[in-house]
Amino acid sequence: MIELPVISEEATRRKKPDWLRVKLPVGKEYAKVRKLVDQHKLHTICESGNCPNMGECWGAGTATFMILGNVCTRSCSFCAVATGRPPEYDEDEPRRVAEAIQLMGVKHAVLTSVNRDELKDKGAEIWYQTVVKTKELSPETTIETLIPDVKSNWDALYRMISGGQEVVSHNMETVGSLYRRVRPQAKYDRSLEQIKLTKEYGKRTKTGIMLGLGETKEEVYKAMDDLASNGCDILTLGQYLQPTKMHIEVAEFIHPDLFDHYREEGLKRGLKYVESGPLVRSSYHAERHVNV
Repeated sequence: MIELPVISEEATRRKKPDWLRVKLPVGKEYAKVRKLVDQHKLHTICESGNCPNMGECWGAGTATFMILGNVCTRSCSFCAVATGRPPEYDEDEPRRVAEAIQLMGVKHAVLTSVNRDELKDKGAEIWYQTVVKTKELSPETTIETLIPDVKSNWDALYRMISGGQEVVSHNMETVGSLYRRVRPQAKYDRSLEQIKLTKEYGKRTKTGIMLGLGETKEEVYKAMDDLASNGCDILTLGQYLQPTKMHIEVAEFIHPDLFDHYREEGLKRGLKYVESGPLVRSSYHAERHVNV
């Protein structure tokens, strides 16, 4: 078993490790995406989630669009997205998202959303229409949908994933023992079941877990085993970074070598593909995950 030193957040509060440095968003392609997002009045998780890879991804002409508004009904302790009572959703949003994806000319599009627990269908119809309209305008574009927890509303789940997308992702976010603190309105077993049912429906399945929240190696291994046994194909592992002082603190900074070790362990335990690194996020290098 690999044993590497852990760097506490207190020791590096003023200066993150070198491996967590990212480039500032610049360049023509970044400006192009910025303009399209603004013109079509769209939300992106890149911005709302303070993603460290926004400069790299937008600079490559890609972005992860967030549908159903930018106010979430959940209050997860790690997430920078605004929480509260969302306004009415925009029924024209699927068209606008599809047109923006067409104008960007992307080969692979990623769609995600806030949780809309107040809606009877959890936003499933908007999900379905967004994927369908995107496929109509850009039939060669592959799509990944990063969907929320539907609270065991399996009819809503099946509607969400029936639009023709190639990959369906649902993030576990952390190990089981930390759910009450990190995802208080979610359940570990329920998220596993959602992944299992998605796989049984015939979709390529994917999930993401943040490291550095206080989990042990054994808990990471168990999560990998649970995911493999429930039909998860793809796992992303990345370093948790505290978005504001109001959010849960970083317990530790995980060394890149340990991320490499986890990648190897995940493959040994039956996962088909593991994207693992300090700056990896759910949609990072998502185009690689279509055909694994």
